[in-house]
Amino acid sequence: MSKFHIPVMTEEVLNYLNLAPGKIIVDATMGTAGHSRLILERILPGGRLIGIDRDKQSLESARQRLSDFSGSCDFVHGNFMNIDTILKSLDVKKIDGVLFDLGISSFQLEDPQRGFSFQNEGPLDMRLDTESYISAYDLVNNLTEEEISNLLWSFGQERWHNRIAHLLVEERKRSPISTTSQLADIVTRSIPARYRYRYHRIHPATRTFQAVRIAVNRELESLEEAINKAFTVLEKGGRICVISFHSLEDRIVKFAFRHAAGEQLLNIITPKPLVPRFQEVESNPSSRSSKLRVGEKI
Repeated sequence: MSKFHIPVMTEEVLNYLNLAPGKIIVDATMGTAGHSRLILERILPGGRLIGIDRDKQSLESARQRLSDFSGSCDFVHGNFMNIDTILKSLDVKKIDGVLFDLGISSFQLEDPQRGFSFQNEGPLDMRLDTESYISAYDLVNNLTEEEISNLLWSFGQERWHNRIAHLLVEERKRSPISTTSQLADIVTRSIPARYRYRYHRIHPATRTFQAVRIAVNRELESLEEAINKAFTVLEKGGRICVISFHSLEDRIVKFAFRHAAGEQLLNIITPKPLVPRFQEVESNPSSRSSKLRVGEKI
């Protein structure tokens, strides 16, 4: 397993955050500190970085990676939707910039025990915060067929949501669905053979795994709340950068920005989202679906 996640669109993020020595920046999705380290190098001396992450393992990795910046960096285990109370607990009233880099990191995907990927056998978990109560196992084995179908459509836009939900419920009558490979196999068998690999770029279970992960971690509702709170804690002229990886996330960001602009809270710096350059996609294929939106507090 690779120790660190490769951050995406780093040049764009560093440029659009308007970084300078002395600024206070929040990395709301710190992960293994890919962006954080580069940000710190540009806000010192006198600057402060506040890193937030739901994943204790990632946060500990970030702490080790940034040990030489320890006096200028805070590490907070928490949900970014609580950004206002987190800043209050640190006695920080306003910030100069905030970054949200959404989605799952390779650090998490490549650990079979976290259960995020169908590539490796592992327990059906998918919790970003391993201290939270509800796992993918709980949803897959306890929701009704209708609830599973709605979840797969709402959070994964999975065309075969009804068929997948039906077979899941039938299979769990025999024994609980407890591993990633079991879930991936059931999803694959649910989809008519001629459609399974029609779109060669993605595995048939990709959308299902995305949907279940989003539901387990309540990602979309957390995102909407976090962005709205971020607008209130930004200094005038402060920047918010959000990197999304699928259309459901991007839609939330787009409409949150539009609403804030309508309320005269925000200038939208990127009317259309920025996408990674060809060279970045070539060197880091996982960046291909990323989109960056930027706003500036009025």
